[in-house]
Amino acid sequence: MTQQEILQRLTNDADYYGKFGKQYLSNSDIGTLLRNPSQYGVSRDDNKAFAEGRYFHQLLIEPDKAKDIMFVDVSTRTTKEYKSFIEANNLQFCLLKKEKEEVEALVLKMRGNIAFFDEIYRDGNQYEVPAVKEIKGKMWKGKTDIMTHDILIDLKTTSDIHKFKYSAKAYNYDSQAYIYQQLFDRPLVFYVVDKVSGQLGIFTPTENFIKGGELKVEKAVEIYDRYFGENPSDDIDNYFINEILD
Repeated sequence: MTQQEILQRLTNDADYYGKFGKQYLSNSDIGTLLRNPSQYGVSRDDNKAFAEGRYFHQLLIEPDKAKDIMFVDVSTRTTKEYKSFIEANNLQFCLLKKEKEEVEALVLKMRGNIAFFDEIYRDGNQYEVPAVKEIKGKMWKGKTDIMTHDILIDLKTTSDIHKFKYSAKAYNYDSQAYIYQQLFDRPLVFYVVDKVSGQLGIFTPTENFIKGGELKVEKAVEIYDRYFGENPSDDIDNYFINEILD
């Protein structure tokens, strides 16, 4: 399969997140490999964070997909109405109407800022662009939200924008910045909206931030090779945490 054919398949979400795409490592694997490698390759059920993040991105850059959003107007997910709705529609999970509206308010906030609007919808921008490349001896994939002629823009929400520079490392945005810079040969910048206050922020990684991400990638590859590589040196059932308490 040619590189172009691979990328064409990865434009499709079913292939990107499904069996075809899982032959490649991605930034979403970093946290699993570093924190609990026994869960590597295990599929995760849909949940509130995934659904809200997906709808947020679709509203901003894939509006045709956003039209298909399914939601239910009930107070909680413990109601019979909610359970009946997801069963009738063969869903794992569904947003509530109030959650859907909260996401839409965040999108309006981001679109309503002239600087954000101009950068997100600049002529020539490309959206949801996939890439694959060998990094640290392994094949990696990524799909950038927005690719401009000189940078990548990644759209994020946060519960506290004033702590984003700290939480960014906890959520492995540093390894994302490193991986995407390698994949697309241009720097990644985070465009962020606070889910509580609606405040906006643009966060540009430093070389030190990206270097920290590179170290995470190296450690993740080391763990991958140890337990899942072509010639693993250990069985994942033997994994345990070994740390010093100080």
